[in-house]
This record gives sequence, structure tokens and C-alpha cells, in this order.
Amino acid sequence: WLDKIRPQKRGDFRKQVNSWWNNLTEGQRTVTGIIAANVFVFCLWRLPGMRRIMFTYFTSDPSSRALCSPMLLSTFSHFSLFHMAANMYVLWSFSSSIVSLLGCEQFIAVYLSAGVISTFVSYVAKMATGRFEPSLGASGAIMTVLAAVCTKMPEAKLAIIFLPMFTFTAGNALKAIIAFDTAGLVLGWRLFDHAAHLGGALFGMWYVTYGHELIWKNREPLVKAWHEMRTKNTGKGGG
Repeated sequence: WLDKIRPQKRGDFRKQVNSWWNNLTEGQRTVTGIIAANVFVFCLWRLPGMRRIMFTYFTSDPSSRALCSPMLLSTFSHFSLFHMAANMYVLWSFSSSIVSLLGCEQFIAVYLSAGVISTFVSYVAKMATGRFEPSLGASGAIMTVLAAVCTKMPEAKLAIIFLPMFTFTAGNALKAIIAFDTAGLVLGWRLFDHAAHLGGALFGMWYVTYGHELIWKNREPLVKAWHEMRTKNTGKGGG
């Protein structure tokens, strides 16, 4: 009886997973990998033996001995479950819009670049103020996504997760976020990494306004040179 029932259950489970995956939008499928990476890193924080490595490479701090790799790795790092859940919810909510604007490949490139750029702005602010505190989280990169969508679709209606009855335009939401993070940076609030948020938002606004034309549409010579270099190296290796 068990031998008869098990294959059927496995088949049903696979069908449900396939049905769920096929019903996702292209944007939701794209960010699924990013969310999975964040969950994996969150689990690593729960391992006591990994704490030293996590603090060194998965938190951004200009006074740390590791400076470059944390600029990217800290983008996938969350210590608090609520922090990660809130960030991933926002990323999931805006995934369809941002991927429809940029496409999968360009979105991934912008998201990773946003993580590095927002962390760099955070480094500069910490050096200027002398407050050397470790930071982590995807907020800077997600601010880029949010700002890009709000800049391109300023009349779109948004709502707060716990207060869906109150709606406002995307353009007004972006103005309020920039004002809040600017005030936090100037007044020295420590609630969030306001410099990273502000850097991510400004990068998102700049990219959808100018960056797409300056960078993505002119990438062909760089891609061609890269392929030629790889072809030459492959030929040398084969010889």
C-alpha cells in the first residue's frame, strides 16, 4: 500500500511545484534566486562557527580588514528575520515591474551594481562622520529597484504593507523616502543606514534616466572585446 501511495504523492508534489513556478511572472522567477541566496546567508548567521567569517565578509565596515568583497556580500546578508522578510517582500513586490523595464540580465547587473554603490556611499558617510559601525542588508540595492520603478511610473499607486487602505502615488513615495533618508543622514539618525538607502535611491533614479542609454546600450564593444579575449585564451590553452 505504501509503495502504491508514495509515487503518487511525489508526482503530485512535483506537479504542484511546476504549476506554482509556471504561474510566476518573469520578474518573480528572476528574484527567486536572489531571495534563496539571502535565506542561505541568513541560515549561515545561525551557525556559531561561522560568526567570525560572517562579521568579516558579510558586513560592510570601512574599518574592517576586508573592504571590497563585503560591498557585494553584505547585500545578501541579514541577521534579523524581520529585516530580511521586509526586504524580500519589497523586492518580490517590485520584481515584475523592474524586470519588465530592464529585462532579466540588465536587472541582475543593476541590482549587483546597486549593492556595491550603495555600500560605497555608506563607506564615505562613515568616514566623514567617524562612525565606524558594521552594516548589512539588501536595503540599498532594493532602494535602487524602488527608485527606478517610481521614476519610470510616478503615477502608479502604492500602499503600505500593514495599511493597505492608504494609497499614494509612486512619485510621492519616492520623494518622501529621499527626504526621510536625507534627514536621517544630516541629523545622524542610526535607525537605518540612511547613506546606503540614499545612495541606492539616487543610483536608481540616475540609471533609468541616463544610465541605460550610457551603459547598457553601449555595452556591445565591451562584450565583443570580452568574447575575443576569451576566444584567444581558449585557443592558447588548446595549443
